[in-house]
Formats: sequence, C-alpha cells, structure tokens
Amino acid sequence: MASGDPLIDTLFDGRYLIIRKLGSGGMANVYLAHDQELGRRVAIKILDDRHARDDQFVERFRREAQNAAGLSHPSIVSIYDRGEAEGTYYIAMEYVEGRTLKELLVARGPSPLGIAIDYTRQILSALRFAHRNGIVHRDIKPHNVIVDGEGRVKVMDFGIARAGAASQMTEAGSIIGTAQYLSPEQARGAPVDQTSDLYSTGIVLYELLTGTVPFNGETPVEIAMKHLSQVPAPPSTHRAEIPRDLDYVALRALAKDPADRYHSAEEMDSDLERIARGIGVSAETAEAATTVLSRTDVGEAATTIRPATPGRTTYTPGRYYEYDEPPRRRAIWPWLLGTVLVALALVGGWFAWQELESRLNAAKPVAVPDVVGSVERLAVTQIREAGLKELVERRSNDDGVQQGIVFEQDPQPGDRTERGNFVTIVVSTGPSKVRVPDVVGERRDQAVSELTQAGLEPNVIAINSLQPVDTVLATAPKAGTEVIVGTAVRVNVSKGPKPIAVPNVIGTPFESAESALQGAGFAVAREDVDAEDPEGVVVGQNPAAGTQQGKGSVITLQVSRGPQTSQVPDVTSLSEEDATAQLTQSGFEVQAVEEIVDTEDLDGRVLSQDPEGGTEADQGTTVVIVVGGFEPPAATTTTP
Repeated sequence: MASGDPLIDTLFDGRYLIIRKLGSGGMANVYLAHDQELGRRVAIKILDDRHARDDQFVERFRREAQNAAGLSHPSIVSIYDRGEAEGTYYIAMEYVEGRTLKELLVARGPSPLGIAIDYTRQILSALRFAHRNGIVHRDIKPHNVIVDGEGRVKVMDFGIARAGAASQMTEAGSIIGTAQYLSPEQARGAPVDQTSDLYSTGIVLYELLTGTVPFNGETPVEIAMKHLSQVPAPPSTHRAEIPRDLDYVALRALAKDPADRYHSAEEMDSDLERIARGIGVSAETAEAATTVLSRTDVGEAATTIRPATPGRTTYTPGRYYEYDEPPRRRAIWPWLLGTVLVALALVGGWFAWQELESRLNAAKPVAVPDVVGSVERLAVTQIREAGLKELVERRSNDDGVQQGIVFEQDPQPGDRTERGNFVTIVVSTGPSKVRVPDVVGERRDQAVSELTQAGLEPNVIAINSLQPVDTVLATAPKAGTEVIVGTAVRVNVSKGPKPIAVPNVIGTPFESAESALQGAGFAVAREDVDAEDPEGVVVGQNPAAGTQQGKGSVITLQVSRGPQTSQVPDVTSLSEEDATAQLTQSGFEVQAVEEIVDTEDLDGRVLSQDPEGGTEADQGTTVVIVVGGFEPPAATTTTP
C-alpha cells in the first residue's frame, strides 16, 4: 500500500521493520513494526524531528520509557526496548490489537453498567501497581487506555508520569495534561499524588456511564476553572438506570479536596467490586459523596442524588465492545420449521394442562399475601404467585416511607378471595415535592411570601451587590428545581455595594494601575489620549482618586499615547516667509537667525536649518533657520 511516510517499509535502528503507522500524538508517532531479532510484532513510538531537538520533550520521552519499563503488570503496556537512532529517540513496546477506550466511546456511546465497572476496575488494577512502585501516571484518560477484542484493558503513555508524590504538574510554566481529565490540583499547577490519578479515573468512569465528561468548555482555561469550582451532576441525571451507588463512587472520586476522595486505588476498586456483587458502597463513600454535593455554590444548579433502586443487581461484564464483524451464517429455515412444529405441540399441551388446572382450582379461594413494606417488584410477584392480579396506585408519602415501597393494600393481608381477583397496592413515590418558584429580581418580602406559600423554608442571606437593596439575587436550589416540601431554600438578597475609596494611579504605568484597581475590587476601562507623558502612563482617571465607589464599579483610565513626532521638512533655499509657513504648518516652532552673505541672490533665503530636514522631532520643537542677509558695498569717492 502506498504511503507518504518515508519510514514505512524501512529497517529502523537496524532491527525494527516498519509496517504501517498506527497513530500520532502530541510529540511522537507510533508505528506497527516487526522485531527482526526476536521475531515479534511491536508498537514503536518515535519522537518526531521537531521535538527531538527539544531537551524538555526528550527528557519527558526518556521518563516515559524509564517509568513504564519498571512496571510489569497485565493491565500496563509493556516496554521492550528504548534507544536513540537516526537522529531521534524511540520506545519499542507491546503491540495490543484493539482500540482506545476513547475510540470505543465515540463509536458505541455509553457502555453497559457491567462493562463500565469492569473496565474501571482494570484501570484501577494498573494504577494500584504503579502507585505501589512510587509512580503517579498524571494523564489518565480514555485516549491512554486500550481495549483488546476480549475486553482486556491496558494503560499506556507514562510520558508525564513522575516518581514520588511531590512533583509539580507544570513544565516550563505550562500545565501538562488534557483539560477534561485534569484534577483540580493539576489545574492549579500544585503538587499531585495518587489521588490525582483517582480523580481522572473518576472522570473516565463518568464518561463510560454517561458518554460525556462532567466538565466541558470552549477553552482549556474555562474547563480548568470548572474543575476548580463546579460540582458535577451525578451520572444518573444523564442516564436513569444508573444506581445510586455508582453515583456515590463517581462523586467521591471527583471531590475537589484530595482528602475527600478515595485514598487509594484499592479503596475505589473495593466499592466497585461490592456494586458488581450487588452490595452497596461503604458508608464512608456515601458520606463523602454527600459532602461533595453539599458544597455547591449559590447560583449553581442544585444537584441531588436520586433515591436508590430497591432491588440489587449483580453486574457481569460481557463482550460489549466487539471488534470482529458477525460471521455469516448458514440458512436455518429448515431447523426453524421443525422447531416451530415442536413448539406448537408443546404449547398445545401446555394450554390443555392449564385449562385442566384452572378448572380444578377456580373454585378454591386464596389468602391475600401481606405486601405492605415490600418493594413494588416483590409485592407484584407475591400477588401473582398467589393466583391474584395487581392494581398499582402511586401516591406521595410524608410519613417516611421510601420511594417504591408499598404502604397500603386492599384487600387486607390474610383475607381470602377468589383466584384472579385484583389486589390494590399503593406504592410510595417518596415525600411530597414542589418546584422552587422563580423569585430572582423580586423584593425580599415578596420572595419570602412566595417561598413560604410553596411549603419551603426561606433562609435570607444579605450580601453586597450593585443591585438595589433588598433585591433577590439568587436562590439555592435554583428556580424550577423539584425538592421535598419543607426544604430550606437559601435566598441571596442585595444590601447594596460596599463603598471603597478609589486609589490614585495617575503617573503609573497602565498595567500597574490596572492591577491595583482590580485588586481593590474595581473594573477597569482604558482610553488612550494624546499627552506629553511617556507612552502607557496614566494621565487621568474617572471617577477621581479618593471618591467612594461600590465594588465592581468601572474606573476609566486615560492613558498617554506618548509624545507625537513628525518629520521636519527640508526648507533650505526657500524664502524665510515660505520656510516659516511650511514649518509652522507641520507643527514646529520657528526661530530665524540672519547671516550676512556677499551675494544678492542669497538675500532672504534659508541657508541651513537645525534640526535638518527629513529628521524626526517632537511636535512643537523649535527649528532654527539661518537666513541670508545681503548688504551692498558702501559707495566710494575718488579725489581728483
């Protein structure tokens, strides 16, 4: 197959026959190659020419090889060889026939719950081994996780991993990593440890469950700020069948404070193993997840975890992400025909037996089972097993009966009734709920009245704001959120701006003036003006220094464009009058000096000028012109 890559079909470093290109990364290209010495296929990562001359990238490349080479684990891509050849550096590693987890998510969307748990546990297994060996990966993301056709997961790309827990996340002043998967401490450029990898793993789990990352934005900086300040919505808000316990695991892993996260990969894996077996997460995890949600700022969307589903489900991983096309099958209509005939015979016999049994049992009354306190699914099963039919009604319950639990039935337990009769069961939909009314922009007393009438408990907090006094600024939970009756609603109302004195910044450079004003809580607008002061110096401000202004007020700074210069016209040989007119029109002052000449032709003509014509000078500069003055010789008398 033709290829534009000059490495294809060449022998690299005298050993690796390059077969084809597998992909490209930020600093290297990856090829499929055949190891001529050991007779096996390998993936060879070659640092591209541009980065091969950059010491920082070379060091990062060497670090990847060094870190991964010391990690021998089934869930970590093995490193076979590394070296320098043909003017660049390379790593020869295990070739895994498969696709990255990111490619699978793009192609297939959210994974089944069992698959999500299984793949995350395999990633955690790799991290547990790396962390025990003192290596923090620092770039866990679906792009660096490869899955083979049997569902086996391998973690790769230890390019920005560091040994030890105190390393910084910055290199040459820049953040290293992919913004959507950064931990808050990485976004700040602060020291990282193994809990940073667990935060990124929580995002991978979140994406496996929902098909999307918890934080996104237009720029990496915007995404990083969300990692630092926003609380993620539980995965179940994107996908209804996700149980509460998986919400808990994801939210604890995504805690902003590393102390609130899982402390180790083993601890996170233990919770996922419990969920896979149908057992709830630990009490510590449930409490940590609740703490994460409780830190939502006012003005952010209120986030709640939906109630747990009554039944437990054991999740068994399967081969969801198949790679091979389904095989072509032989025609099976003859077998289907035979199967249908046999089935018809069996069905006929079954109906005959059912008819006979029904006639025998129709006259026997049955006892109504006691299903109060049971979950709906089990109650329906008990009623049907007793030979009765269910009629389900759903109502809210303010007496503490959880959602999905039966709290009334008719007929009563123990009553006898004929087979086939209905048993009415009333299932709790949980406590009564109400939507938070929209009171933003209203006056304080009116907002409190509306919230109270809706059955909510308003909690008024006065804060400084540019809005008029007693105006409602925000509520938490936000308007439209469905909450339980009696829920406390925080109401932020304005108490007006907090006045502060405007500092004097005249005479300082604009950057320093802007920093000082912003530090004092003001916004800054710039207006460039003509002035004699040096360029960039503040020559005026409005409002004036010392006046009291509300925080957030805009201070307009007049900034000098610097002295204006012009080219001095060349006026030599012109008459004094014309020279003066031309210089004055160009913005210069004129001073004329007379010099006696002996030729009448030079009388009144400019002999020279200072500054010379064609030079640059500030507007208003005085140009000295030397003007010729002719004096005729005195008359002489001859004595006879």
